[in-house]
Amino acid sequence: MTRYGAMYGPDITFLGVPSCDLEQPSSWSDAQVVILGAPYDGGTSYRSGARFGPGAIRQACYLGHDGTRPSLALGVDGLLDLRVMDAGDVMMFSGDAERSLAALEQAVHTVSAAGKIPLVLGGDHSVALPDITGVARGVGWGQASVLHFDAHADTGDSSYGSLIGHGQPMRRLIESGAVRGDRFLQIGLRGYWPGPETLQWMADQGMRSYEMTEIVERGLDVCLTEASRIALDECAGVYLSVDIDVVDPGMAPGTGTPEPGGLTSRELLDAVRRLSYELPIVGVEVVEVAPSHDHADVTAMLGSRVVLEALSGIARRQAEQRGRLEPWDRSKPLLSRYGTAR
Repeated sequence: MTRYGAMYGPDITFLGVPSCDLEQPSSWSDAQVVILGAPYDGGTSYRSGARFGPGAIRQACYLGHDGTRPSLALGVDGLLDLRVMDAGDVMMFSGDAERSLAALEQAVHTVSAAGKIPLVLGGDHSVALPDITGVARGVGWGQASVLHFDAHADTGDSSYGSLIGHGQPMRRLIESGAVRGDRFLQIGLRGYWPGPETLQWMADQGMRSYEMTEIVERGLDVCLTEASRIALDECAGVYLSVDIDVVDPGMAPGTGTPEPGGLTSRELLDAVRRLSYELPIVGVEVVEVAPSHDHADVTAMLGSRVVLEALSGIARRQAEQRGRLEPWDRSKPLLSRYGTAR
């Protein structure tokens, strides 16, 4: 689990947070969140390029890399009020799926078992299998629920003869028992896949999928409230899996399998902020950012902001639990709501 630095592009950390080496526990013993890069896109079924996602997300910010980002919405700095460190990229090769995914699972488990929150920058969604398995090994088998933002269910049985790919990880996770099917909640599904057989398998597992038609009809906030209630029932924590293609490709073109008609970038950021603030998060992943298909870095920037919203939400929750801040009131004007958790 040596810190390999960046597999592709410059060797930098996420927005300048301190680096660490997983093989040197003393280098990250004080961390609360450890960022890991998963530069793997060997599971893609359409456009490749997500292997370059970790580097693009780390770099995508016009404010520079100074290790600080105060949130106007939440009044905390997710990079300072949390102790965030970046362990670099796990060595992953698209031609060796078994070895690559095993290395990622071990890295995530190392972080989770130490009581830290792993935050994984993908990579295609194949990495959800080792990511969530590693967390399940850390917090308890079947004890973490999953909130999964995606245009696609990723519950296929096989693709091109392979059981491993970005269209199958959620089925593998439920089959293994790492996650309970009735605590697996999907938000943003749409389009023309999967077919009836796969949908029936999902129903048999007790999965709950919020397709875009339902979200539009009932409202995103109502659906998130319901999903959060289910996720918290009989589970020790919540894993947040964000596939950037949950957002409409007009706002997130840099992805491998774009599907029109998704959430807006504003809706995704608001949702991630809310869930990270309200729920006990035990892991986060942001996947399927493919910069070679991006335009003006808009998708990479969105991926970076998803990470920041998650960190800021977790930081605000912890600050309130320690009694350092009053409960967040989003209706207050900016200057009356701002405070510091340090």
